[in-house]
Amino acid sequence: MKKMNPFLRSKLAGWLFVIIPTILIILFYFYPMVEAFKLSLLSGKGNNLSFVGFDNYKRLFNDPVFISALKNTVLFLVVQVPVMIILAIFFSVLLNNKSLKLKGLFRTIVFLPSVTSLVAYSIVFKYLFSNDGIMNKILTTLHILQEPIMWLDDVFWAKVVIIIAITWRWTGYNMIFFLSALQNIDPEIYEAADVDGASAVNKFFNITIPLLKPVILFTTITSTIGTLQLFDEPMNITQGGPGDATTTISQYIYNLSFKYTPDFGYAAAVSYAIVLLVVILSIIQTRVGGKDEKR
Repeated sequence: MKKMNPFLRSKLAGWLFVIIPTILIILFYFYPMVEAFKLSLLSGKGNNLSFVGFDNYKRLFNDPVFISALKNTVLFLVVQVPVMIILAIFFSVLLNNKSLKLKGLFRTIVFLPSVTSLVAYSIVFKYLFSNDGIMNKILTTLHILQEPIMWLDDVFWAKVVIIIAITWRWTGYNMIFFLSALQNIDPEIYEAADVDGASAVNKFFNITIPLLKPVILFTTITSTIGTLQLFDEPMNITQGGPGDATTTISQYIYNLSFKYTPDFGYAAAVSYAIVLLVVILSIIQTRVGGKDEKR
């Protein structure tokens, strides 16, 4: 047999590199999504499922627990994501300073929380903010508080603890993207601004932020998706309490599947609510970011 033409061989190799991941993505992503949608059209307890069409989706609008979980998730999204993005930009600009010593150490310190175990750090936060935890002891010892705050038993403060926890963990992760983008900005742009007498504030808002807009859009979308899927922190720190004050949509899906009497059809419908939110918010953010880019 004649040897295969080198061009055809390289072309075949390229197709193999594309086809194999495509098959795996279809098998492990799209097939489960289709099966989950089919499951969302069924209803019943355990394995006794029957076809009900879109009744599970109609049930969402009259489910007080789902509405509460949706409100909690949106609250975490609206408050935490902007704060985290702002902090990530701040730390990236600060740690990109050429005159700063021990930059590697400081970058590691900020990034380290993002590689810690979700369960482990959630348990640590639970003990830090418990009623007799370290935070209350420090604040009362410094006479900042007259009496301890019931962090995990109060509706407002429980939400604050969750926001602090996820901000602490993911700020460093997003910082890496901004740091990488800053290092790819041509220094001559800043040098030209210095010649024109631009202040540090003017350079930040008129040069740095506009050039970081693609990365800001990317991190905002990925952070939005991550927050809509928030599960570990509420589950391990507050168990969704007090009441349903910190229950998220993902935790509610878990409860429907494993904590309450299993209702897999309705749980699948709730999971598609997350899919719908992700699609809608991603489109909005992309459109807004795209308009800014055109300007």
